Amino acid sequence: MALVLYGAVSLFLGMAAAFGPVPRITWEHKEVHLVYFQEPEIFNYSTLLLSEDKDVLYVGAREVIFALNALNITEKKQEVFWKVTEDKKTKCAEKGKSKQTECLNYVRVLQQLDDTSLYVCGTNAFQPICDHLNLTSFKLVGRNDDGKGRCPFDPAQSYTSVMVDGDLYSGTSYNFLGSEPIISRNSLQNPLRTEYAIPWLNEPNFIFADVIRADPNSADEDDDKVYFFFTEVSVEYEFLGKLMIPRIARVCKGDQGGHRTLQKKWTSYLKARLLCSVPEKNLFFNVVNDVFILKTPSSKEPVIYGVFSPQLNNVGLSAVCAYNISTVEDVFAKGKYMQIATVEQSHTKWLRYNGEIPKPRPGACINKEARADNITTTLNLPDKTLQFVKDHPLMDDSVAPIGDRPRLVKRDVKYTQIVVDRVQALNGTLYDVMFISTDRGALHKAIGYENGMHIIEETQLFPNFEPIQTLLLSSKKGKQYLYAGSNAGVVQSPVAFCDKYTSCVDCVLARDPYCAWNPHASLCVDIFKEREIERDWIQNISGDASSCTAASSPITFPPTGSSSLSCMESDSRPPSISPQPDVWSSADFATVTLMPPFLSDQIRHVGAQTTFFLFCQATGPRDAYFVWGKNGQKMEACVSHQTQALADGRRHLLSWVKDAIAQDSEYCCRVISKAGTKTSTSYITVEGSSYQDTWSKEFANWRSVVSEHDRRMESWKKTWESCNQKGAV
Repeated sequence: MALVLYGAVSLFLGMAAAFGPVPRITWEHKEVHLVYFQEPEIFNYSTLLLSEDKDVLYVGAREVIFALNALNITEKKQEVFWKVTEDKKTKCAEKGKSKQTECLNYVRVLQQLDDTSLYVCGTNAFQPICDHLNLTSFKLVGRNDDGKGRCPFDPAQSYTSVMVDGDLYSGTSYNFLGSEPIISRNSLQNPLRTEYAIPWLNEPNFIFADVIRADPNSADEDDDKVYFFFTEVSVEYEFLGKLMIPRIARVCKGDQGGHRTLQKKWTSYLKARLLCSVPEKNLFFNVVNDVFILKTPSSKEPVIYGVFSPQLNNVGLSAVCAYNISTVEDVFAKGKYMQIATVEQSHTKWLRYNGEIPKPRPGACINKEARADNITTTLNLPDKTLQFVKDHPLMDDSVAPIGDRPRLVKRDVKYTQIVVDRVQALNGTLYDVMFISTDRGALHKAIGYENGMHIIEETQLFPNFEPIQTLLLSSKKGKQYLYAGSNAGVVQSPVAFCDKYTSCVDCVLARDPYCAWNPHASLCVDIFKEREIERDWIQNISGDASSCTAASSPITFPPTGSSSLSCMESDSRPPSISPQPDVWSSADFATVTLMPPFLSDQIRHVGAQTTFFLFCQATGPRDAYFVWGKNGQKMEACVSHQTQALADGRRHLLSWVKDAIAQDSEYCCRVISKAGTKTSTSYITVEGSSYQDTWSKEFANWRSVVSEHDRRMESWKKTWESCNQKGAV
């Protein structure tokens, strides 16, 4: 009965495990070189700005701005406090806000204004304020500009901003209640904003903004464009609940508003839906959590990367979709518009507009074609075009991802932030390496190759599993770092941990384009930190380690701290642990314990080629994981793995295999951890086999040997080799 129950559970878990690759290696925060910055009684390190010319990382936190050495963030260069007066705190509290938390000044805008100053804004006890920060004296100049429309009132409200040629483009809320969303340009010469109308913005959650410069060699003589990304309540459809839709909106930098219609309002504002779905699995990711635009000299065009989740994410799914900027522009330049539906009692509120489209095209930037018609500025646009834009800001066409499907779909994780680096491997191939953070303080590093997606590693950046709120990537090859901000502090991480791979096979099987095996030094090295790269260095992103035969032993041990192997469908989510006084050591060295039913208590005889299941379960510390062996060989197929966090910080692990055999076979499952190793073994005979009389004695002898190996490290390694003759994967 127990076997039948476990079989049913395994089928269900197997379906759940079908989504997404597993990180090949998981690094705990103390196993790799990470640098932390944290100040006592300071929280919300959520605004980061990197000055690569000066090697300075600016950090906007609650009531303070720091300047840190970007090469070693433990070195604090300067700081300036930006506190709220007691009078403002009191008035804020009188409006029903918390005096201890909400009625403080959360730095939300940190933008480079020029070489000598930053433009900074803070929530200022629900009275947003902006100022200039002098970088020489590192003091606020005291402008006290009204921050309304540039910075949110509420520290919990969404916002985004980007500085373009001295003007701040921002998406935030324009009032205390957060009920008037706005996308604006704050400029002394040409301030512009969106219409306060539901078709323009409907309860948006602003995510990201960036500028894409026009190609100076383009014959169209086009304008620079600023893109905004957000999730909003659908205006197209009306259901019992609110349907969320991910959007991309665009405005033109040269927009000056209309002459009569749309005065001081955007004339180029258009928005479209971002598609990210797997229709055949009925998976629709309609909440965008973060966006990164990859712009490199080697790119023909910028590529937009976004991390998404479903609106009702009770199954813990996340996805990464990528979009060509040309696809976006085709939607805005050639796509159909939507109009308000006139059909009553319909779930559809907007329909495709099939009527005549005014000329010049509504929402288009002023380009060569417009100038040929003597329209040199948006102030010259006819009212018919402007009125159409005002009434039709939404495109009917959607922006489809590259390949019409996500680059990555991952279960049991919520991705929060993403940055992408384009890396050239030793063979000259370019790979987009994605660094994706989670709401549990972890970082996934993933690349796409010809056969799919590979997650190189998972790194636990924060010991207390703080959600990562901000992620930055420096661009200096050889001095490249990732910076992650959370409520508790900032962490600095290298982009690769090549030195953690101690053999050629491990180095190559990592499939990390930053890393290669140097056979002369017998080291796995970061190729961008080396002055000269030898032609005989070994690197293969497809995972073929055959070149290592002459360079190192074919049998390798997993790097220290590797808690999952790619042949296993493991749940690598960190356990849910309440913060403890010593989170660096709690439950790290808990006892490893195998739990019944042991393999020896399960099936003993099977029919030839009859499908059967074997199960192992255990409890242990966070780094514990299972490895299965069959007749002395590691099993790489038909293996499933599931973990569950326990209240005391340990993990409960469940693993199972589905197999069928034609001859007598021996199976072993081994739970491995820094705290120790436990093994369970079973010898299964095929009914009618002549070996049935002798297996018990051989099996008893084998168990005796295993018991001795568990007490001695060197013998343990020999046992590991017997189950891993093909090398660690």
